Amino acid sequence: MEILGTGTNILLVLLGFGILVAIHEFGHFAAAKWAGVRVDGFAVGMGPVILAYRKGIGIRFGSTEPTIHARTGKRAIQLTDSELKNLQIGETEYSLRALPLGGFVRMLGQDDLDPTAASVDPRSYTRAPVWKRMIIVSAGVTCNIFLAIAMFVVAFMIGVRFEAPIVGAVVPADPAANAGIQAGDHIVAIDGSPISTFADLQIAAAMSKPNVALRMTIERPVGSQTETLQLNVIPQHSDAAGMMSIGIAPAASTRLTTDSQAVPFLFGVLKRAGFWNHAPDAISAKNSWGITAANLSGANATIPDRTTFEKNFRGATLLMVDGNPATTYSALEDASMKSMGNPIATRWSFVDGGESDIAINCVPAWQILVYTEKPPQAFIDYEQGLLGLAPLVRIGRVPATSGANGILMDDDVILRAADIAGPRQMEFRLAVQEHAGKTISLRVLRNGQEIDCAPIVGRDGKLGVEIANAWETPIMARPFAVVGTPPGVSTSVAPLDLMPLTRINAINGQTIGDWNDLFRVVRSAVKQNPNIDQLSIKTTPPTPNAAAEEQIIRFDSATRNSLATLRWRPSLEPEWFMPAEVVLSAGGHPMQAIAMGFTETRKMVMMTYLTLDRLFRGTVGVSQLRGPVGIVHIGTRIADRGLTYLIFFLAMISVNLAVINFLPIPIADGGLMVFLIYEKLRGKPPSPSFQNGAMLAGLVLVGALFAVTFYNDVMRLVT
Repeated sequence: MEILGTGTNILLVLLGFGILVAIHEFGHFAAAKWAGVRVDGFAVGMGPVILAYRKGIGIRFGSTEPTIHARTGKRAIQLTDSELKNLQIGETEYSLRALPLGGFVRMLGQDDLDPTAASVDPRSYTRAPVWKRMIIVSAGVTCNIFLAIAMFVVAFMIGVRFEAPIVGAVVPADPAANAGIQAGDHIVAIDGSPISTFADLQIAAAMSKPNVALRMTIERPVGSQTETLQLNVIPQHSDAAGMMSIGIAPAASTRLTTDSQAVPFLFGVLKRAGFWNHAPDAISAKNSWGITAANLSGANATIPDRTTFEKNFRGATLLMVDGNPATTYSALEDASMKSMGNPIATRWSFVDGGESDIAINCVPAWQILVYTEKPPQAFIDYEQGLLGLAPLVRIGRVPATSGANGILMDDDVILRAADIAGPRQMEFRLAVQEHAGKTISLRVLRNGQEIDCAPIVGRDGKLGVEIANAWETPIMARPFAVVGTPPGVSTSVAPLDLMPLTRINAINGQTIGDWNDLFRVVRSAVKQNPNIDQLSIKTTPPTPNAAAEEQIIRFDSATRNSLATLRWRPSLEPEWFMPAEVVLSAGGHPMQAIAMGFTETRKMVMMTYLTLDRLFRGTVGVSQLRGPVGIVHIGTRIADRGLTYLIFFLAMISVNLAVINFLPIPIADGGLMVFLIYEKLRGKPPSPSFQNGAMLAGLVLVGALFAVTFYNDVMRLVT
C-alpha cells in the first residue's frame, strides 16, 4: 500500500501549498507596507527557521536574530526605525520554516495569539486607522482569490481532463436506479444548469437539500439516435460515501487502470477474465506483464506471478471487440449481452508495444437480492444471487500487509464465521466488525479441504483482505426467505427450507458445476419456455451422510419476468478501466480562459460555503473533511494525472483557503475583521477579556477540527 505517493509528487504538492501560503501572507505583507505598518517578519511555513534573509545581514541558516542581538544587545523588533537605519539593517526578516503547513506576517503591535497586544509606536498595527487594518486583514484572502483565478486561467488555457458526465454503472435500489437512470446516459443539466464533468454530478447530489428532487436533463443513446429525457432523482445519504448520493459511477474508457492502489487487485481480475488463456500473435520482447515473448508461445500462455505483474504493469488498451473498433467500455458490455455466455473476442495493445488477441470471459449479471432489514452498521444492503439463493464468500486476495496474511489464503471460501454457517457477504462483514481487535474463528474451504483458522481482526473491524463472491463453488450461503423493501416478498426458494452450505447438484436434470452453470440453465429454461413457472432442483444438505434430494422451485409471473431479463456481462468490469474523460479548455483563447477562471472561482467559493452549510445540516459527514495529511495524499494522486490537473487542484485549495480564512472564527482573518467592524461601529475595540475568550474559543475549535481531520486522514491511509 502506498501511504502518500511518490516522493516527487509529495514535493510538488508541498511546493504548491507553499506558494499558496506565501501568496496569502504576501497579501498581508504588501498591504501592511502600503499602510505604513512596520513588518518584523514574513515567514513561509511554521516551526523552526531553516533559512532566513534580512537586508544588511544577508542569508543565514536559522534566524537572523542572533546576529542582530550580538551587534546591539536587542531583538530586531526592539530597535527603532532610526537605529535600524543607522545600522543599515532591514526591518523585515524573510524566513523559510520547517513545517510547510502555514505561514505568517509579524507586524509591530499585532499578535494573532494575543489580540490585546499593542504598541505606542506610530508605525504599529494598532495605531493604523481601522480602514487600513481592514485592508491589511483582507489582503491575504484577496490574493488567494486572484491567485485561484490566475491558476484556473492557466489550467483552462492548456486544457484539463475530467471524468465525463456519463453514467457507467447504476447501483441497484439506489435513487438513480429507482428514477430510471441507465448506464450510458449522458447527464447534460441539473435543475436547468449545464454541467460539464462527472464531479459536477457528485457535487450536485452531495450539496442537495434532504428530500428535494434534482431535475436531471439526460441524453440517452437509442440506436443511432439520441433521446432527451427529464428525470427527477431524490439523493439519499450514503453511509459508504458519508454524504448525499444518487448511486452512480462514471463511464469507463478502453484503457486499463494504472492506479497504483488498484493494480495489485487487477492481477486476480485479469486472471479470472481469461487474460492469459491464449497466447498473443504479436508482442514486444518484454511486455507490460514483465514476461518474455517466449513464455507466451504455445496453446497456453504462462501466467506471470503477481509480484512481477505489479512491478511491470503500465497499462493496456482495448482496441477491438468482435472485430469492431472499441472507443468506450460499452463496446465490451454490448458484446457480452449477445455472447450467450461465451468468451468475447478482443484485441489489446500494450504500452511497451505489440498487440494481443484475447478471449474475455463473460459472467452473469445476477439478480439483486435486497435485504428487507439492514443493520445500521452494514456496508451493503443487498446480495447478488438467483431466486433467493446467494453464494458463499470468497477471499479474493490477502495482501502481504494484512494481519490475516499466512492465516487466510487467496481463494479461501468461507464456510463458517464465528457461529454463522454459510454467511452471506453482509453477514460476514458484520461478524468481522463485531470482532474488532480480536480473533474471529473461521472455517474455510481450501483446495477441497475444510480448515479452521482464527485471524486477528483489526481495530477498525476489518481483516484487510479482498472479499468477493464464491461463484466457482456450487454451495449456497444462507438462502433468502424474504427480499425487498419492508414488509418484503417471499422468495421462490423460501418454501424449500434449504439449509446454508447446501450443495447444488442439478437444475432441471442438468448438472451444475458452478454458479455460472446455474445461471445458464435457468436463463435457457426461461428463454425456451416463456410460460415456465417451475424448475426442479437437486441438492445435497450439509448434514453427515445426507442423500441428494430433488424439489420443485415454483415462481409467479413477476419472478418469471425478472428471470427473462437475465443477461451476461464481461468479467472485466468497468471499474478496472480509466474513466471516460472530457477536456475543459478555452481553446487557446485568453479572454475565454479568463471568463472560465472567474466562473470556476465563483463556483468554488459557493461550493465551499455550501459544504459548510451541509456539514451543519448533517448531509455531509465530518468523516469527509480533509486535513493537511489528507490534502497532501489527494494531491500526490492528482499529480499523477498531469501538471494541469495539479494546477487546477491547487486553485481549488486556494479558494478554500480564502473562504475558510475569512470565516468569523476569532483566530482567522474573518474573526479579526469582525473585531475591526465592531471597533469601527463602536469607536473602540471589544474588551480585552472578550477578545482573549474569543481567541481561546477559536484555538479550541481549530485544534479540535485539526485533530478530527488528522484522525480521518490517518485512518484513510492505514485502512
